[in-house]
Formats: sequence, C-alpha cells, structure tokens
Amino acid sequence: MNTYNCDLVVIGSGPGGYVAAIRASQLGLNTICVERDNLGGVCLNWGCIPTKALLKSAEYRNFINKSSEFGFEIKDFTVDFTKVIRRSRDVANKMSNGVGFLFKKYKVQQVKGNGFIKSKGVVEVKDKDGNVTDTINCKNILIATGARPRMLKGIDVDLNKIITSTEAMIPKEIPSSIIIMGAGAIGVEFAYFYNAFGTKVTIVEMLDRILPIEDVDVSNELARNFKKSKIDLLTSTKVLSAKAKGKGVEVKIQKKDGKEEVLTADLALNAIGIQPNIENLWNESLGIVLEKGFIKIDKFMKTTVDGIYAIGDVAGPPWLAHKASAEGLAAVENITGHSKDGIDYNNIPGCTYCQPQVASIGLTEAKAKESGYEVKIGKFPFTANGKANGIGEAVGFIKLVLDAKYGEILGAHLIGPDVTEMIGEIGVAKTLEGTGKSIFKTIHAHPTLSEAIMEAAAQAYGETVNI
Repeated sequence: MNTYNCDLVVIGSGPGGYVAAIRASQLGLNTICVERDNLGGVCLNWGCIPTKALLKSAEYRNFINKSSEFGFEIKDFTVDFTKVIRRSRDVANKMSNGVGFLFKKYKVQQVKGNGFIKSKGVVEVKDKDGNVTDTINCKNILIATGARPRMLKGIDVDLNKIITSTEAMIPKEIPSSIIIMGAGAIGVEFAYFYNAFGTKVTIVEMLDRILPIEDVDVSNELARNFKKSKIDLLTSTKVLSAKAKGKGVEVKIQKKDGKEEVLTADLALNAIGIQPNIENLWNESLGIVLEKGFIKIDKFMKTTVDGIYAIGDVAGPPWLAHKASAEGLAAVENITGHSKDGIDYNNIPGCTYCQPQVASIGLTEAKAKESGYEVKIGKFPFTANGKANGIGEAVGFIKLVLDAKYGEILGAHLIGPDVTEMIGEIGVAKTLEGTGKSIFKTIHAHPTLSEAIMEAAAQAYGETVNI
C-alpha cells in the first residue's frame, strides 16, 4: 500500500475537480487528484463535450435537408452512423487526454481509484473490489464527485431499451422511435439529435412546458420550433412507469385530466434529473451535512466539517460544468488566501445546445416581478437581423429584463443561432453592473448576430430603428 502526504486532495477530476487541482498547484499547494475513471469526469467523457460533437453532426444533417436553399442539390447521400458516434468518442478521448497533459505540466499527481474520507485529513483510495490501495494524509480535502442520472421507482432502467444519457450517446444504430422522459437541457438536446437523424421523438414532461426553468417566452418559442420539426410534446404529463417489452418499450403516462395512456417506442431515455455521487464517500462519524440530498456548503464551498470542501453537481444546483469550475477556483483561492469573493450565483449563464440554441442569465421576467422589480422588457427578433437572414437562421429572439428605475440588467433570455456564444456579453455587462443603455450605446459591428442584443436593449427604451 502506498502512503502520500500533501496539502490538498481533490476527489474527482471533472470540470470542477481538475480545474481546482491545477489552480491549487499553481498557487503552491502540493496537490493529489483521486479519480476512479477517465480524467475529465462526466463532462469531458460522457456529457458536455461529446454531446456537442453529436449535435454538430445533427446540425449538418439538418442542413442537408435545406441545402437547396443555398444552391446545393444533394439528392443521394448516406449516413454512416457509426462514424457519427466514433467522432464524438474521439473528441471526448482527446479532451480527457488533454487533462492528463495539464496534470503533468502543473505537477498534479493522479491516484487511480475510489476516494474515501476516513477522517479529517485522511483519504483512503480503494480499488473496485473495495481494497485500500493508497492512504493520503492531507491538510484539505475537496469533494468533486459529481452526479449521475436520477433513478425513479417504476422506471426500469436496464441500459438497453430504457437508457440514460450515457447509452444515448453510443447507439449502434438509429432507432425508429424514442420516448424522452424529461424536457430539461439533456432531454431537449437528445430530442434534437435523434430527430435530425429521422427518429420519431416524443418528449414527456411533468411540468407545463419544455425547458421549464427558462423564461416562458423562450420555452414557447422552442416548443414551436420542435413542433415544426415533428417532435411530439406531451407536457403536464406524468410518467407512471416505463419498462422494456418485446423488442421495444412501454411507457405508461398520465395526462393533466387524469387519463392514462401507454406509449410504445424502440427506446426510452430517462432524463428526469440527477442525483449526487456520495455513496461510500466518507465516514459517517465526520458529520458532513446534506441539504435536499446534496452536500451543504457555504459561499466559500466549505462543508460543515473544517478542512473539507465540496463543489459542482455534488453540492447542488445549478448543475452546470462552468459553475463547478468557478466553485473549484473559488475554493482553492480561499484555501490559499488569494481571494475571498466566493461565487455570484445570480450571474451564472445556462446554455442548451439544440437548434435553435438557448442561453440565459439572471432573472426571468416572472421572477423579476415576483422579486418586486418594476421592469422594462426589450425584445428583438432574429427575423429582423441581417446576419441571421444571411446565414439562413432567422429564428428566435433576444429578450432583456431591465430594472425600470435604474436600468440594471436583471436577466437575459436568448433563443436563436449561436446564442450560447453571445450570452457572455450579458455576463460581462452584469458583472460590471452595466445598464440597458450601456449596451445599446455600445457600437456593435454590423452585420453580426450580437447586434440583436443591442437592438433588444434599445427596444426597451423605445429607441430601436429596425422593428
């Protein structure tokens, strides 16, 4: 058995863990990262990165459908679905290997296995059979073990016919039909992907709209576009059970009026939330407190036990890779005394990478009003944007929620082409306490998609000239 001594042990190497480990080493801490699987966690291997590769293939597949509008007559072509999947896996592997390179560059030591916090300052590393292979004595511990798909009673996930997002990324062939249970970001992204390749897609969502955490106008716009693509949307509908049957699946649902119905398809995807990876992670006598099932932390990512921190999905919402990274940086900078700023959770963007793309930050219109603000709303459609028309993607809009009294940017809600790249402008403006006027008084290049942000701000003050 190996024994190590260090300043910081990071358990998990996802976008929170590996970023925290590297930053800690940069700041002079002798750092060890414990990881049981491939470096990069779910995000780089089975989430954020490989799904974007798949979605790009879906985007190209949809382009072929309308290529004649651009002067290309593509009549005969084939889809090699195995290559679509292989490219996604190659991208994931490249990014995972990149983390290994960075660990070597910044002298972060990796120890393979399952981390277990035996006591304050002591981490044991166990192999898959539960045998202790390493003991690490340390000053601080950072938990970054992430989360996995939430399993619900009655939904019999067998990883074959009823699958999770992991299996949805590596199908051997294109299914003729799929039922997607849950209409959050994961659900709608896979809906877009499979629909692009000809699969009949049905989305079942318990709440009254898809992407229910987004502004209602955005949800309605995405629903309109999905329906145009012949994706069936069953909102205000509960999943009572899901099970494999014969060569496919049966999903029993209950609609708003109480009527029950059985849906059938080749596959069903369980995309109903996540649950934290906390099992067999620490000695219960430590007293680490949970809150709504996730590790409770303060604004510096400290748990209820001195010297133990937690970041990312395991520490609760929002369940976003960039939130985990930001928390990782904040935690190690607090440990080393470099920064005491913590995280501004009101300024974390959220992105969904279907087409049209969705991006948002801050308060929705409804939340702003509930919070007591008198608001100005600025809204500008991409149908009036020259660049959007030029690239053939004139769909969606920019919506800004502004404080009527001071002009403060309370929130932004974008749906349309490349809006996940555009949300950063609003993030910077909010960080600098910018106003709606500061946006539309800033000269934006023409023709660009980002002009729509300027126009939306101008529209809130009745000063736009293009609608």
